[in-house]
This record gives sequence, C-alpha cells and structure tokens, in this order.
Amino acid sequence: MIGRATHDRPTAFFTPQDLFAPTESARAWDVSVADGPVVATAIHDGHAIRPSLRPLMALSPQQRLREEDPLTGLLTTVGDVRIRVPTSRFEVDLNRPRDGAVYARPEHCWGLEAWHAPLPAAEIERSLAMWDRFYAMVTELLDRMLERWDAVLLIDLHSYNHRRDGADAPPQPQADNPDIELGLTTADPGRWGAVAERFADALRAVPLHGRAPDVRANVRFPTGGHFPEWVYARWGARVCTISPEYKKIFMDEWSGHADIAALNALREGLHKAVEAVRPMFGRAR
Repeated sequence: MIGRATHDRPTAFFTPQDLFAPTESARAWDVSVADGPVVATAIHDGHAIRPSLRPLMALSPQQRLREEDPLTGLLTTVGDVRIRVPTSRFEVDLNRPRDGAVYARPEHCWGLEAWHAPLPAAEIERSLAMWDRFYAMVTELLDRMLERWDAVLLIDLHSYNHRRDGADAPPQPQADNPDIELGLTTADPGRWGAVAERFADALRAVPLHGRAPDVRANVRFPTGGHFPEWVYARWGARVCTISPEYKKIFMDEWSGHADIAALNALREGLHKAVEAVRPMFGRAR
C-alpha cells in the first residue's frame, strides 16, 4: 500500500510563506529548510525508543544500533532541506510500507526477536501514526518545493553492515559490497542518467583511506526501499531520488566507534557530488 488518505489532507508542517519554514508540527523530526532544490534525509539515523515501548523491547541498545544507520544524519548537511529522524527504526521503519513498518516477527528484522511478546494493538497504532505524520510531512514539503523548482533532488541516506560473521571475522567480499552503493531504482535513466553518472564520478574523486571509493549502483539492494518507491509513485520524474548506501567503513559496526577521518571524507565526497549535479535542477520559480 503506497500512501494513505491522510497524505492528501491539508497539513501545517510548514509556514505558508513562499520561503517556508518548519512549524512545531514538523519538530518530531530534525528538519531545517533553506531555499534550494536538494533534500537530504536520514530516516534510519535515530536510536530513540519511546518510554512505553522500552519494557517490551527484547534487544539491547547495542543490538539495535548495529541495524540502525548511526551517523548518517551528519551527512544531511549537503541538503538545502535536511531531515533527520531521531526515532529508531525498531519503533517504526519509515522505509517500509505501512503494513510492515512495525517489526512483528524475526523475519522482518534480520532474524532478531525484537519484542518480549506481541505488541499491544494500541502501541502498534501509535507507531503507525508517526508513519502517517512523516509521510504527510514529506508530501507537504515536496509539493511546496515543486512550486518553486522544476525538479527536486532527494538524497535518501543509509548505511549497511559488511561484517555480519562477527567482530573478528573477515569482512564480506568487496565484489558484492561496494563502499558506496547508489540506489537508483526509481531514477528515470532517460531524464536522470547523466545526473547519476556525474554524481558517482564526483564521489569517486574524493579519496577514502588513501584510494578512490568503490561506487556502484543497485548491487546489494536492487529493489530499493519503500520511501523512494512512494516518492516516485507520487511525483514521478520531477523528483530524482538517489539513495546512497554507505558501507560501514566509517565506523566499527560492532563497537559503534566512529572513524572521523573516513566520515569527513565521505561527507566531502557527498558535498562535491551534490554540487556537481545541482545546476541540472533548474531555477527557482
């Protein structure tokens, strides 16, 4: 199911001025708005779990952190509009369809038993209400931006684990695990192929650990996530969604310790990539 009727109802997540700003309703998320055609989102960056769910959670904070996308929020600085979701995906996963956004069984979340017992219906509905509000907020945001810009670039930031066999085990093979995977499952190649190519070239131009990063498209996640699919279903080629999936070479995925030099290099590369394609997104109306 893509979207709900709530997405089409008037909302008040942003002020009515031409140069709009977030209202109090948008502050459930870390949202900042400047005038420009680039949106950067980190919808899996968050680690927070609401108090009513904590006694029901069967996973430790460290177990949750491994499957979240920590530090990706720091990369959203490349956007004119920045959205960082502080809520953990274990409360509600905003990159899944509504009917799968709350993990109910181990097969929904990497074989992990997330809860001590099935969640009460009221808790599930509370989580899904956040899903509804998020998609309503993004609907209002992109509608407003497309009143000002011919097209919008959406950078949908994620990260992935590559050492699942253990902290001391070898990493998974490079052939199937690029340093940066570009999710381009909904980017119309006829309109956005040149953008994708220029974006990837700019990422490769900034060294990481003394070498050019391995940047490839649609290798690990060839079907993409719900969020970009929903964006494409609603706005089509007017929104070019690129979903960079960063291999966790900017941190130790088991301890959570960050490699600040690597993170800064990746952020510099992303900034250069965004600036390389920015001229291809038209002028403000």
